[in-house]
Amino acid sequence: MAWLLLLVAGMLEVVWAFAMKQSEGFTRLWPTAITLAAMMLSFGLLAMAMRTLPLGTAYAVWTGIGAAGAFVLGIMFLGEAASPMRIAAALLILAGIALMKLSTPG
Repeated sequence: MAWLLLLVAGMLEVVWAFAMKQSEGFTRLWPTAITLAAMMLSFGLLAMAMRTLPLGTAYAVWTGIGAAGAFVLGIMFLGEAASPMRIAAALLILAGIALMKLSTPG
């Protein structure tokens, strides 16, 4: 259950990062509201997952999901570069997430 909570928390991190970009420095109401709501839910679910998962694992996986997800959304919706080196870096982040999962009991 903790891993599912962590996955959802990471996905919400992607939501708040994207909404924060859309808020244009918190000058637009709805993207700002989405950012704040997604942040609170994301932090809450991360805290719940940390009840049973080790701190280092939970935090690394949470930030990794957020980083990789934001990278993909940036490419898909914001016209950000998809260079081979950036893609390789994102794949390394995903590999790190997988290794954290495999190395953590439970």
